[in-house]
Amino acid sequence: MRRLLIILAALLPLAAGAGASDDERPKVVLETSKGTIVIALFPDKAPLSVANFLEYVDHQWYDDTVFHRVIPGFMIQGGGFTSVHARKETADPIRNEADNGLRNRRGTVAYARTGDPHSATSQFFINTVNNTSLDHRGKTPATWGYTVFGEVIEGMEEVVDKISAVATGGAMLGGMPAPNVPQERVIIKSARRLTTAANDDSPK
Repeated sequence: MRRLLIILAALLPLAAGAGASDDERPKVVLETSKGTIVIALFPDKAPLSVANFLEYVDHQWYDDTVFHRVIPGFMIQGGGFTSVHARKETADPIRNEADNGLRNRRGTVAYARTGDPHSATSQFFINTVNNTSLDHRGKTPATWGYTVFGEVIEGMEEVVDKISAVATGGAMLGGMPAPNVPQERVIIKSARRLTTAANDDSPK
């Protein structure tokens, strides 16, 4: 996965096409154990974040991972642990792009991170409500916010809200106890680019 950092630099020009229409925006299909989610990305607003996400997708890195953290009335989070709750090795963290003007509104997709604003790697979350407290307010550790880089365009009510309603509790993740873990494992079976006539980004 360390080679991803080098490849990301090459992908930036491809991901940074400003002013793309909805039909031209890159899209990713998540096939989950609860149904299909389609995400449209914002390469003009979050070029580094989009390139990072697509690199993981193109390496099929998200296959057989889980939504490991679910908080009703907040968000669902995935992209860090396998279906047996083992932690996956990631590429290096990327720079926070939360100052891009995009807001953590219901249906948007953003990067999870630690207390370090520039620590996002592979884990992402889908906002199930408007989470204004996660928006960029300044360039300090407490106010940087969380980078929005996409939005759900299909499967929000039918799939995301269904995942948000699953029963959760304490469980082991990567050998450590964690709260808010779905008792029924919600698996991301695959993550692939959606290729159409207007969206011709094929997996590399």
